[in-house]
Amino acid sequence: MMKKNILKGVLFVGVGASIYGMLATFVKMAYNEGYTTSEVTTSQFLLGLVGLLTLNFIQTMTSKKALSSPSSKEIKQLMLAGTSLGGTSLFYYLAVQYINVSIAIVLLMQSVWFSVVVESFITKKLPNSRKVVSVVIVLIGTILATNIINEKIEIDWHGVFWGLMAAGSYTLTMFTSNTIANHLPVLRKSLVMLSGGAIIVFIFLFFAQIGPFYFDNLQSFYLNFTDNTTHIHSFNYSILWTYGFVLALFGTIIPPILFNIGFPNAGLGLGSIVSSLELPVSVTIAYMVLGENVFLTQWLGIALILFAIVLMNLPSKKEYVLAEVS
Repeated sequence: MMKKNILKGVLFVGVGASIYGMLATFVKMAYNEGYTTSEVTTSQFLLGLVGLLTLNFIQTMTSKKALSSPSSKEIKQLMLAGTSLGGTSLFYYLAVQYINVSIAIVLLMQSVWFSVVVESFITKKLPNSRKVVSVVIVLIGTILATNIINEKIEIDWHGVFWGLMAAGSYTLTMFTSNTIANHLPVLRKSLVMLSGGAIIVFIFLFFAQIGPFYFDNLQSFYLNFTDNTTHIHSFNYSILWTYGFVLALFGTIIPPILFNIGFPNAGLGLGSIVSSLELPVSVTIAYMVLGENVFLTQWLGIALILFAIVLMNLPSKKEYVLAEVS
């Protein structure tokens, strides 16, 4: 029975990671058709909320027993945690504006060693030698995977900044979502967290696009930060039926549900290893669909990052002995 549960967990996490890995390619395609970051993120979260509301309604109507509801305190905590979910999408999509999808996903995966640093601060303990070695391997792999040693490749540092911001936000999402209100049904928890993320996305939409277009004072304020006004215009609603549905399905509905089902069965360690499938899937899809150049050294860097993730999550000898005894 345990093997069946583990297999189920691995399958759900693997499929969720693979689907999420495709997301950036669709974002890049939307950019190529003239849609803005605000329109992409807003359509994803707006339709994601509609989808999760529908699924929650169906679950409530068909459930044979009363489902747990979050307390007011838990709603505040989940919405606060969800703001990092919105930040991750926002920063990641901003990064994709400036750099290739293959490089953006590598930067997002820096959350692997960011989480080690955060964990050290929380526990007030230095990481063990294996985690330190894993972090070093990740950094070496990142140098190769981003191809910064190739003089022919020019990397926009705006993209690097937003990519690292996305990694930091993603790290915060992982730590908060796994510790708050775990007793709630997956769909209800996902809906509340997504609501928190939507607030961040809608605020960005107002101050980066809608506000400056309709209000001269906001435009004057906005121009203090950048001279780029190409994305200041009314909201293009066609994003909702061209890319919005796919972005919501692949970004805010299916992967979170699959992860919330899969991780409890696979375990955090094994689940983290399997979820790293997102990295090669994202790079491969970008290569096949967008025609992005991916050099051999970049594949080597990706392989090193995947190896470091596996190394970091392998059980220690002590944990293995305890597992055998139990």
